[in-house]
Parts: sequence; C-alpha cells; structure tokens
Amino acid sequence: MCVFQLFLASLAFVYFAKAFAGAYMKSSITQIERRFDIPSSLIGVIDGSFEMGNLLIIAFVSYFGAKLHRPRLIGIGCLIMAVGSFLVALPHFFQGLYKYETSVSHKAAVNSTETILPCLFSPRPPECEKAAGSPMWIYVFLGNMLRGIGETPVMPLGISYLDDFSREENTPFYLACIHTVGILGPMFGFMLGSFLSKIYVDTGFVNLDTITITYKDSRWVGAWWLGFIVTGTVVLLSSIPFFFLPKSLPKQGQEQEEIQSKSTELATKTEQEQFLPEETQEKVKFQEMAKDFIPSLKRLFRNRIYSLIILASLVIVNGFIGLITFKPKYIEQVYGQSATKAIFLIGTEQKLCNGHCFCSVKHWDPVCAYNGMTYASPCLAGCQTSTGMGKEMVFHNCTCINEAGLAANASAVLGQCPRKDDCDIKFKIYMALSVIGSYISACGGTPGYIVLLRSIQPDLKSLALGMQTLIVRTLGGIPPPIYFGALIDRTCLKWGTKHCGGRGACRLYNANAFRLTYLGMITGLYFLANTVWGYLYYSIVKRQKKIALKNQSKENGQESNAVTNGHANINIADIDDMGTECTI
Repeated sequence: MCVFQLFLASLAFVYFAKAFAGAYMKSSITQIERRFDIPSSLIGVIDGSFEMGNLLIIAFVSYFGAKLHRPRLIGIGCLIMAVGSFLVALPHFFQGLYKYETSVSHKAAVNSTETILPCLFSPRPPECEKAAGSPMWIYVFLGNMLRGIGETPVMPLGISYLDDFSREENTPFYLACIHTVGILGPMFGFMLGSFLSKIYVDTGFVNLDTITITYKDSRWVGAWWLGFIVTGTVVLLSSIPFFFLPKSLPKQGQEQEEIQSKSTELATKTEQEQFLPEETQEKVKFQEMAKDFIPSLKRLFRNRIYSLIILASLVIVNGFIGLITFKPKYIEQVYGQSATKAIFLIGTEQKLCNGHCFCSVKHWDPVCAYNGMTYASPCLAGCQTSTGMGKEMVFHNCTCINEAGLAANASAVLGQCPRKDDCDIKFKIYMALSVIGSYISACGGTPGYIVLLRSIQPDLKSLALGMQTLIVRTLGGIPPPIYFGALIDRTCLKWGTKHCGGRGACRLYNANAFRLTYLGMITGLYFLANTVWGYLYYSIVKRQKKIALKNQSKENGQESNAVTNGHANINIADIDDMGTECTI
C-alpha cells in the first residue's frame, strides 16, 4: 500500500502544481497584455491556447492511455508542461527593455531642477507610425499550448488509475484530498502574481529611479516572466515520482491469495505472448484498441446522465473561464483605478484652452491635479514646469487647472487620482462574496466526479473523463476568453499608443459599462448552468426510482414464481433509458 500512497501524494502534488501554474497564467494576463500592447480579444486567444493544446490529443490520450503505462504518461505530460512554462518566459530575454508611452522628458527625470515645457514637445516622426509591432506574443501562445498538451493526461488517467486500485467507498475521500491540495494552487498562484506585478518588468536591467510610473499605473508591467520560471520548476519537480510508479497496483482490500493468483495468470499469459514477435504483439493490441473506439463513444453518449453532466459542465465552465480570466482586470478597473468616464472626459476636453501647445490626444501619461481630477497628460493639464525626478515628479503652473478656479500656481502629480473611500468598502464586500461563492461551487466538485464515475461502465471511465475534458475545454475553455475580451474591448475609453504608433492595449475603461458587461455575462451563464443541474438532479432521481422498481419486481417474481424464467415483467428499455450504464 506504500506504492498507492506514493501515487496519491504525487497526484495531489501534480494537481497543486498545474493549478499553481494555471492561476499564475490568469493573474499575468493583464501584464502580458500591456507588455505586448495587444487588445483583450487577442489576449483571450492566447489564454485559450491552453485548451487548444488539450484539444489536440485529449481523446487519444484518454482512450489509449488507459491501456498503457498511465503514471509514466502523467510524468511525461508534466515535463511538457514545464517546457511550455519556460517557453512563455522566453520573449522577455529577446524583446529588449520595456518602453512605455510618456510625454515626460527623460532629461527632466535626471535633473530635478530643470524646467520643462511638456506642451511644446515635438510629435513623433511620421515614418515611425508605420513600424510593425512585436510578434513575440507568439511564444506565449505556443508555450501556453504546450502547457495544455502536457496537462492532458493528468486528470483522466490519474483519476481512473486512482479509482481502479482503491476501495470503491474510499474513492470520494481520496478525490476530496486531491482537490483540497489542488485548491491551494490557485491561492499561491495569485499570491505570486500579485507579488511579481509590483516588481518592474526590467528590474535589474534599468535604473528604477528613472521610471516615472508606479504599479498602480495602467502602463506598468510587472516581472511576469519570472513567475513562469518558478511555476515551470515546480511542475518539473512534480513529474519525478511518476517515472518510478508501476503500471498497475493490487486493489485495496484484495486478499494476498487473489493477488498471487492473478500474478500467476498474468505471468502465464505473458509467457504465451512471448512466442509471438514483438511487432505482431503491438500491432494486434493497437488494432484491438482502435476498432473499439467508435463503439465505445456510441455507448458513452447514449448515457443521458453523462450527456447532461457534459452540458452543465460546458455552460458553467464558460462562465468560470470568463470570470477567472478577466477578474484581475475587473478588480483593477472597477475598484483599483481612479478615473471614471466623466473625470476622463473633463480632462481631455481641456485640449481646446491648449491648441497652441500641440498636445497629442494619443498620449496616455495621466497626472492627478489637486482638484481631484485626472488629466490624460501634463500637456492637456496645461502644465508649464516640473520639479523632482522619476515617480516624485511634480508639475507646476498648470493653466487648465487654473481655469477651474484654483490658485495661480496650480500643480499636479504623476498618476491617476485615487478613488473615493467607499470603493474600498465595496471591494471588500465583493471579495467576501467571491470567497463564499467559490466555497459553494467547490462543494459540488467531488460529488460531481462520483456521479460521473458511477453512471458509466468501468471500462469507459478514462474515455468518459477524457471526452468530458475534451468537450468542456474545447467549447468551454477556448471561446469565453475571446468573446469576453471582445465585449470588454467595447467598453474601452482610452486606447494606448504603441512605441512607434498604432493602437495598443486599453488604458482606461468605462467602469459602469465594464461592470455590467462582465457581471451580466457571468450571471446569465451561471443561471443557465444551474437550470441544467436541476434537470440533471431530476433525471437521476427518476432513474433511481425506476431501478429500484426493477429490482423490487425481480425479487417479487423470484419469490412468487409469477414471472416466467425468473425475469421481471417490466420493460428494461423503459427503466434503463439512459443507455448502458452502471448504478449510481
């Protein structure tokens, strides 16, 4: 039993590692979007590449993998996941230093006593506007796809291996233990993402005193690449034990005599197979597995309960993926950022009182005036001079602020103005509700797996789990980041400008439109999913009643001899109307 316990601990660690890496990827979405200056719709495609990788091989791994060395396949998958994580981090070392858009003179950042006239900066040369953007995000796309390919064997092969060699009554407990350890992964992943997001992307390569933005600025990019090296290393370590685990284990509670008997039978069969050429053995085994694939799929999808589980999972995963992918952006834009639509428009309208300054409306270099208003740039605020350096720079003699009725020496500081105090209270309420909702959702994880495993025949377990993963990942994992991202892009108020021109990542969203779009989509999908779950529960109860009636009829028939040949006088098709399946 020590081997089984080693497998259980190893599988739990893999669940932690893959959740750790997946959560960190989600937490880095905003940083990646800013680093490569891409819209949310494209970042949704990059995020969906994980499910694309799953899609490529999940069906074959689930079916053929169940008949091969499952622990070894899980170990190989972990190695591929680790390589994918390292590949995601690779663009950082090829792309050069991060250059954010700014209208502040670098000379002013070096000499704190120098007076500048930011409104007289000359525009960028026209030829630079035609420069192409960096295609380095393709490495992130491919690396995330490799992560998806590597994660493929973990769930279907790991759970089927666990269920095959554990006591039937112990399986729910083991699944609960594995998922409990796995739940810690997202917590550590988001904690790591939060920590690294406050460290500048090029830390160690630039003088941080010359950086004029803080981690609260919408142009800030954290050290996103470092987290993928950390998560890749953790996933790599998790692969090691699986290369030392056997292909099969004795069933828990099996008597030693039975084990020896089965071992003898297996040895005899192996000896008989040794007389056949090795190539012939492999060809026969593969042909036998392949010819049963389509019939197995038909048997699987005739099961109504299984099909309803797939449908419910598909809808709820659409909502969950959209929720988790853009949750950091939602928190940042609705609770963490400062400018609302009204404040932003008031600030940009001042470009009419500064026509002689040639202020560019493309620049996003926000400053906060002492009247609590955010201006898109010092130029649009009409600032004439500045003092200080880096993040401590202060702008003075801002004429547009003077027109608001303030003193003659009105000033502004770098960054957007902070939100009101009530935003902090609302944020705490939102997070409390999120924790409660996550806890309630997690409570249904283990029962859902048990219902799925007990509603299908034992030989279809790996295929059923694999097909569930295939369908849910394909239709529930790939589209949501794309259509959520496209809808969120429609709420953008201010698009960033790439270093050599062209539209970059969104710098500011309409908070109200963002909230209604984001929460409205999630609420609608969750409501639909709960409706399907309700119908699934009704179907299970109805089916169990029919099975009980069938068993009772058989017992009565045997006792009273009222039924010919010992069979109950009842239509089996009416009872088992879900197809060939096992009792829950």
